[in-house]
Amino acid sequence: MIAMMSGYGCIKMEDEYIRRHHRHEIRDNQCSSSLVKHIKAPVHLVWSLVRSFDQPQKYKPFVSRCIVQGDLEIGSVREVNVKSGLPATTSTERLELLDDEEHIFGMRIVGGDHRLKLNKANYTSLATTSCNELSMELVGFGLIVGVMDYSNLAHHSYINLVHCSFSNMQNYSSIVTVHPEIIDGRPGTLVIESFVVDVPDGNTKDETCYFVEALIKCNLKSLSDVSERLAIQDRTEPIDRM
Repeated sequence: MIAMMSGYGCIKMEDEYIRRHHRHEIRDNQCSSSLVKHIKAPVHLVWSLVRSFDQPQKYKPFVSRCIVQGDLEIGSVREVNVKSGLPATTSTERLELLDDEEHIFGMRIVGGDHRLKLNKANYTSLATTSCNELSMELVGFGLIVGVMDYSNLAHHSYINLVHCSFSNMQNYSSIVTVHPEIIDGRPGTLVIESFVVDVPDGNTKDETCYFVEALIKCNLKSLSDVSERLAIQDRTEPIDRM
Protein backbone atom coordinates (compact mmCIF):
# COMPACT_ATOMS: atom_id res chain seq x y z
CA MET A 1 0.00 0.00 0.00
CA ILE A 2 1.37 3.41 -1.03
CA ALA A 3 0.40 6.39 1.12
CA MET A 4 -0.27 9.81 -0.40
CA MET A 5 1.00 12.96 1.26
CA SER A 6 -2.27 14.57 2.41
CA GLY A 7 -2.00 16.28 5.78
CA TYR A 8 -4.32 14.72 8.35
CA GLY A 9 -4.67 11.49 6.36
CA CYS A 10 -0.89 11.10 6.33
CA ILE A 11 -0.72 11.60 10.10
CA LYS A 12 -3.38 8.93 10.59
CA MET A 13 -1.33 6.55 8.43
CA GLU A 14 1.79 7.28 10.51
CA ASP A 15 -0.16 6.57 13.70
CA GLU A 16 -1.39 3.27 12.26
CA TYR A 17 2.15 2.19 11.31
CA ILE A 18 3.38 3.07 14.80
CA ARG A 19 0.52 1.19 16.43
CA ARG A 20 1.12 -1.87 14.23
CA HIS A 21 4.91 -2.15 14.15
CA HIS A 22 6.41 -0.08 16.96
CA ARG A 23 5.41 -1.94 20.08
CA HIS A 24 7.74 -1.62 23.06
CA GLU A 25 7.33 -2.98 26.56
CA ILE A 26 8.00 0.14 28.62
CA ARG A 27 8.81 -0.12 32.32
CA ASP A 28 8.32 2.63 34.87
CA ASN A 29 11.99 3.68 34.73
CA GLN A 30 12.07 3.92 30.93
CA CYS A 31 11.09 6.40 28.26
CA SER A 32 10.05 5.87 24.67
CA SER A 33 9.38 7.96 21.60
CA SER A 34 8.80 7.70 17.84
CA LEU A 35 10.24 9.94 15.12
CA VAL A 36 9.09 10.31 11.53
CA LYS A 37 11.00 11.30 8.38
CA HIS A 38 9.70 11.74 4.84
CA ILE A 39 12.36 11.01 2.22
CA LYS A 40 12.20 11.82 -1.50
CA ALA A 41 13.60 8.47 -2.57
CA PRO A 42 11.97 5.10 -3.34
CA VAL A 43 11.63 2.46 -0.66
CA HIS A 44 14.17 0.04 -2.12
CA LEU A 45 16.97 2.62 -1.85
CA VAL A 46 16.10 3.67 1.70
CA TRP A 47 15.63 0.09 2.89
CA SER A 48 18.97 -0.97 1.41
CA LEU A 49 20.64 1.50 3.79
CA VAL A 50 18.49 0.84 6.86
CA ARG A 51 18.92 -2.96 6.64
CA SER A 52 22.72 -2.73 6.41
CA PHE A 53 23.35 -3.97 9.95
CA ASP A 54 26.95 -4.67 8.94
CA GLN A 55 27.51 -1.18 7.45
CA PRO A 56 25.67 1.46 9.51
CA GLN A 57 28.35 3.99 8.55
CA LYS A 58 26.72 4.17 5.11
CA TYR A 59 24.43 6.82 6.57
CA LYS A 60 25.09 7.20 10.30
CA PRO A 61 27.47 10.16 10.67
CA PHE A 62 28.84 9.22 14.10
CA VAL A 63 29.95 5.68 13.12
CA SER A 64 33.50 5.16 11.84
CA ARG A 65 33.68 1.35 11.59
CA CYS A 66 31.56 -1.75 12.16
CA ILE A 67 32.52 -5.40 12.57
CA VAL A 68 29.87 -8.15 12.58
CA GLN A 69 30.52 -11.42 14.37
CA GLY A 70 29.35 -14.38 12.29
CA ASP A 71 26.73 -14.44 9.54
CA LEU A 72 24.24 -11.61 9.11
CA GLU A 73 21.06 -12.99 10.70
CA ILE A 74 18.73 -12.42 13.63
CA GLY A 75 20.88 -12.54 16.76
CA SER A 76 24.02 -11.33 14.97
CA VAL A 77 26.17 -8.94 17.03
CA ARG A 78 28.08 -5.97 15.70
CA GLU A 79 30.86 -3.97 17.30
CA VAL A 80 30.52 -0.33 16.29
CA ASN A 81 33.38 2.14 16.58
CA VAL A 82 32.22 5.68 17.26
CA LYS A 83 34.05 8.62 15.70
CA SER A 84 36.77 10.19 17.83
CA GLY A 85 35.53 12.97 20.07
CA LEU A 86 32.12 11.55 20.98
CA PRO A 87 31.37 10.47 24.58
CA ALA A 88 31.72 6.80 23.63
CA THR A 89 34.25 4.68 21.80
CA THR A 90 32.39 1.45 21.07
CA SER A 91 28.85 0.13 21.03
CA THR A 92 27.95 -3.57 20.99
CA GLU A 93 24.61 -4.12 19.28
CA ARG A 94 22.45 -7.15 18.50
CA LEU A 95 20.16 -7.55 15.47
CA GLU A 96 16.66 -8.23 16.79
CA LEU A 97 14.45 -7.85 13.70
CA LEU A 98 15.11 -7.96 9.95
CA ASP A 99 12.03 -8.37 7.76
CA ASP A 100 12.70 -7.67 4.07
CA GLU A 101 9.04 -8.06 3.14
CA GLU A 102 7.54 -5.71 5.73
CA HIS A 103 10.71 -3.55 5.87
CA ILE A 104 11.19 -3.80 9.64
CA PHE A 105 14.58 -3.47 11.33
CA GLY A 106 15.26 -3.78 15.06
CA MET A 107 18.40 -3.61 17.18
CA ARG A 108 19.37 -3.59 20.84
CA ILE A 109 22.47 -2.23 22.57
CA VAL A 110 23.98 -5.04 24.65
CA GLY A 111 27.30 -3.49 25.65
CA GLY A 112 29.97 -0.95 24.87
CA ASP A 113 31.48 2.19 26.29
CA HIS A 114 28.76 4.84 26.59
CA ARG A 115 29.93 7.76 28.67
CA LEU A 116 27.34 10.48 28.14
CA LYS A 117 27.43 12.76 31.16
CA LEU A 118 26.74 16.46 31.65
CA ASN A 119 27.22 18.61 34.72
CA LYS A 120 23.87 20.24 35.41
CA ALA A 121 25.50 22.87 37.61
CA ASN A 122 26.95 24.53 34.49
CA TYR A 123 23.96 24.12 32.25
CA THR A 124 20.39 25.33 31.97
CA SER A 125 19.29 24.74 28.37
CA LEU A 126 20.60 23.84 24.96
CA ALA A 127 19.07 24.63 21.59
CA THR A 128 20.36 23.94 18.11
CA THR A 129 19.19 23.98 14.49
CA SER A 130 21.70 21.61 12.87
CA CYS A 131 23.64 18.42 13.52
CA ASN A 132 26.85 20.40 13.21
CA GLU A 133 25.67 22.95 15.78
CA LEU A 134 24.51 20.10 18.00
CA SER A 135 28.00 18.57 18.03
CA MET A 136 29.65 21.97 18.59
CA GLU A 137 27.39 22.88 21.51
CA LEU A 138 27.80 19.45 23.09
CA VAL A 139 31.55 20.10 22.96
CA GLY A 140 31.03 23.21 25.05
CA PHE A 141 29.03 21.36 27.67
CA GLY A 142 31.35 18.39 27.98
CA LEU A 143 29.25 15.80 26.14
CA ILE A 144 31.70 15.73 23.23
CA VAL A 145 35.47 15.99 23.52
CA GLY A 146 37.06 17.69 20.50
CA VAL A 147 35.52 19.26 17.44
CA MET A 148 33.96 17.45 14.48
CA ASP A 149 32.57 19.01 11.32
CA TYR A 150 29.07 17.86 10.45
CA SER A 151 28.20 21.00 8.49
CA ASN A 152 27.08 18.84 5.57
CA LEU A 153 24.25 17.51 7.75
CA ALA A 154 22.35 20.81 7.93
CA HIS A 155 19.25 19.99 9.93
CA HIS A 156 16.59 22.68 10.32
CA SER A 157 14.43 21.08 12.97
CA TYR A 158 14.53 22.84 16.31
CA ILE A 159 16.04 20.59 18.96
CA ASN A 160 15.71 21.55 22.60
CA LEU A 161 17.82 19.66 25.10
CA VAL A 162 16.90 20.67 28.61
CA HIS A 163 19.13 19.85 31.59
CA CYS A 164 20.42 16.78 29.77
CA SER A 165 22.56 14.50 31.91
CA PHE A 166 22.74 11.13 30.19
CA SER A 167 24.99 8.57 31.80
CA ASN A 168 24.48 5.22 30.02
CA MET A 169 22.44 3.77 27.17
CA GLN A 170 21.02 1.06 29.40
CA ASN A 171 18.46 -1.33 27.90
CA TYR A 172 18.27 0.67 24.67
CA SER A 173 16.42 -0.86 21.75
CA SER A 174 14.99 0.61 18.58
CA ILE A 175 12.73 -0.33 15.68
CA VAL A 176 12.90 1.24 12.21
CA THR A 177 10.22 0.73 9.56
CA VAL A 178 10.08 2.12 6.03
CA HIS A 179 6.89 2.56 4.02
CA PRO A 180 6.22 3.61 0.41
CA GLU A 181 4.44 6.89 -0.23
CA ILE A 182 4.11 9.48 -2.99
CA ILE A 183 5.87 12.83 -2.48
CA ASP A 184 5.40 15.56 -5.09
CA GLY A 185 4.23 12.96 -7.59
CA ARG A 186 7.32 10.77 -7.19
CA PRO A 187 8.00 7.57 -5.22
CA GLY A 188 9.01 8.45 -1.69
CA THR A 189 9.51 6.77 1.64
CA LEU A 190 8.12 7.29 5.11
CA VAL A 191 10.64 6.26 7.76
CA ILE A 192 9.60 5.74 11.38
CA GLU A 193 12.12 5.08 14.14
CA SER A 194 11.07 4.34 17.71
CA PHE A 195 13.12 3.56 20.78
CA VAL A 196 12.94 2.65 24.45
CA VAL A 197 15.71 3.29 26.97
CA ASP A 198 16.27 3.43 30.72
CA VAL A 199 16.02 6.86 32.36
CA PRO A 200 19.30 7.46 34.27
CA ASP A 201 19.20 8.46 37.92
CA GLY A 202 18.89 12.23 38.23
CA ASN A 203 17.12 12.67 34.91
CA THR A 204 13.50 12.96 33.88
CA LYS A 205 11.89 11.02 31.04
CA ASP A 206 11.59 14.21 28.99
CA GLU A 207 15.29 15.03 29.41
CA THR A 208 16.34 11.57 28.34
CA CYS A 209 14.02 11.52 25.32
CA TYR A 210 15.20 14.97 24.18
CA PHE A 211 18.79 13.81 24.01
CA VAL A 212 18.15 10.48 22.26
CA GLU A 213 15.76 12.12 19.81
CA ALA A 214 18.44 14.68 18.87
CA LEU A 215 20.88 11.94 17.88
CA ILE A 216 18.22 10.01 15.96
CA LYS A 217 17.20 13.16 14.08
CA CYS A 218 20.79 13.53 12.90
CA ASN A 219 20.81 9.92 11.70
CA LEU A 220 17.48 10.33 9.90
CA LYS A 221 18.62 13.56 8.24
CA SER A 222 21.75 11.80 7.02
CA LEU A 223 19.66 8.83 5.83
CA SER A 224 17.52 11.28 3.85
CA ASP A 225 20.55 13.01 2.32
CA VAL A 226 22.22 9.77 1.23
CA SER A 227 18.98 8.21 -0.08
CA GLU A 228 17.97 11.28 -2.07
CA ARG A 229 21.46 11.54 -3.56
CA LEU A 230 21.24 7.89 -4.67
CA ALA A 231 17.77 8.54 -6.12
CA ILE A 232 19.10 11.42 -8.21
CA GLN A 233 21.93 9.25 -9.49
CA ASP A 234 19.44 6.56 -10.47
CA ARG A 235 17.41 9.08 -12.47
CA THR A 236 20.39 10.63 -14.25
CA GLU A 237 22.44 7.52 -15.14
CA PRO A 238 22.49 6.95 -18.92
CA ILE A 239 20.63 3.96 -20.35
CA ASP A 240 22.88 1.45 -22.10
CA ARG A 241 21.93 1.12 -25.73
CA MET A 242 22.60 -1.83 -27.99
